[in-house]
Amino acid sequence: MAEVSAEARIEAPAEKVWAQLTDFASYGEWNATHTNFPNGGPAALEAGATFAENMKLMGFPAEVTWTVEELETGRVFAIRGKGPMGVIVGTRYSLAADGGATTVRIDGEFTGAAVSLMAGKLKDSATAALTESLRKLAGLVA
Repeated sequence: MAEVSAEARIEAPAEKVWAQLTDFASYGEWNATHTNFPNGGPAALEAGATFAENMKLMGFPAEVTWTVEELETGRVFAIRGKGPMGVIVGTRYSLAADGGATTVRIDGEFTGAAVSLMAGKLKDSATAALTESLRKLAGLVA
């Protein structure tokens, strides 16, 4: 298993950050691993909803079929999906209001046989992507 995380304080209220985070049409503007949603984002943003995403990590394209595992509007959005080569991917976004700002944390995990072969490079690449995503997200909402 490879686990990664990144956290940033964004100078915008949590409601504004949440609105951007759940605006699937604009994912390409801030999410560093996102390529596209071949069928659009989830039809309804609710636990159990599924959607497909084309991504790129470590220079390799991958399609992940996601399921929304946890949703607490304005605070938590967690998804788990199946990627290529039996890799299971989990991503959890959590928001905490901090005055007029918001602390945003992204936690990710990768499990599967293929992960053990490249765990170090995967951690470095995914951590850099999360950090870049938070920087771009902050630029959109601040």
